[in-house]
Amino acid sequence: MINRVLIRMKTVQLLYSYLLVEKPFSLESQPSAPTKEKRFAYSLYLDLIYLMDKLANQVMGKNKKYPLTETRFILKIENDDRMKSLSIKYSNGDFPFASLVAHLSEAIKNSLLFREFEKNRDQGLMTDNFWEDVFNNIIILDPKLNEVIKNLPGYSLSGIERMKDMMSATFKNFYASKDNISDALKTLETSMNKARDLYMRLLDLPVELTQLRMDQLEQNRKKFLATPEDLNPNMRFVQNQIPELIERNPTFEEYTEKNHLSWRAEDPELLELLLKSILDSEVYKNYEVETGRDIRKDSDFWKDVLVDVILNNEHFLEYLEDKSVFWNDDLEIMASFVMKTFKRFENPETVSTAIMPMYKDGDNGKDAKFGAELFNYVFRNKDIYRRYIEEALISEKWEADRMAFMDVIITMTALAEIINYPEIPLQASINEYIEIAKSYSSEKSGQFVNGLLATILPKLKEEGVINK
Repeated sequence: MINRVLIRMKTVQLLYSYLLVEKPFSLESQPSAPTKEKRFAYSLYLDLIYLMDKLANQVMGKNKKYPLTETRFILKIENDDRMKSLSIKYSNGDFPFASLVAHLSEAIKNSLLFREFEKNRDQGLMTDNFWEDVFNNIIILDPKLNEVIKNLPGYSLSGIERMKDMMSATFKNFYASKDNISDALKTLETSMNKARDLYMRLLDLPVELTQLRMDQLEQNRKKFLATPEDLNPNMRFVQNQIPELIERNPTFEEYTEKNHLSWRAEDPELLELLLKSILDSEVYKNYEVETGRDIRKDSDFWKDVLVDVILNNEHFLEYLEDKSVFWNDDLEIMASFVMKTFKRFENPETVSTAIMPMYKDGDNGKDAKFGAELFNYVFRNKDIYRRYIEEALISEKWEADRMAFMDVIITMTALAEIINYPEIPLQASINEYIEIAKSYSSEKSGQFVNGLLATILPKLKEEGVINK
């Protein structure tokens, strides 16, 4: 029932809201009223940050690649203007720790920290604390490094301690910049559960509307001055077979009982309004003159009622909007699944399985894990994906400041899927995200996202990042 089309949409929506308010990372600022000690500490602080960037580009991992260059911390510091300035400053070879780069990179490569890093990275686990551990356990404890530091102008032990405080604050700032990803994933899970709930609620409408109509007909029969129509009403509505098949379905019974699902208990007035709008509709007037019991006609009636009456009822749509922030976006897709369910009730071979499971491959299958995995891939690699996008914008001479943030998120999510899910056909992924861009961003976003991917993907194929 919850397919990858819906999962992609929900993941993009969540990433947009999550990353839009993400706290930005920055290095420590120049101390105010700088003393000799403060100047030494701040200069050393920047040089050691720069050293970590140099080391990242020296430590070779598996497949002769340099995995530390793609860690989030390194990508963040490389975007800082102060690091760019130091790169220019030290391009002539004046970097005080230049002679230690090979020595320290070897120490990192042979460390347990690096082996754990590669193991965690292979398993898709977070590795954000790697550079703080390397700094505290390898770099700052290295005797050769400390000998060089002692010979720097303005050296003092208090300056060293001040530098360590700034480094600690930098890592805290870095961790805070990612916010709490577990909260985001819980929101994603809640959103999926709400989609399932909406599906069941839409299926419950024929059941409860039929029960309400039966109660009305019974009350009409008991009137003191009952009319012939009250005594012999048209029974076609209440004899429709679809509500009975839904109500008897074990999956539906279990869900409604467990979740105490009842439109009549929650909003009886809304149910009565919906019933009145159905009985006044052309859909019903055409249906009530039909003769004989025909499961296909019964199914078609409820499909037409859902599309033409219920989904166009302002009171119903307002109710959904008040009930859950997720349901407006889910409604169209869930309604399509409900209509497929009605269709499945037409076939004796699919009656027992007409109501779809939450995920077609089960609660522990690939689809159930797809959303959280995709979110994690984008989050862990967003700086890399952003760099791909920025390089494409430069190469195509497009104006980066005119690119909508939603387009950035959609392109990043498309890249995450294309790179990490080789089993999904490339064109299928591209088409899905073009459609999402058309629906959730600007009028020309589909074309723009397509153009970006067309620029980025050939380069990634050439580099071996994509193998499909």
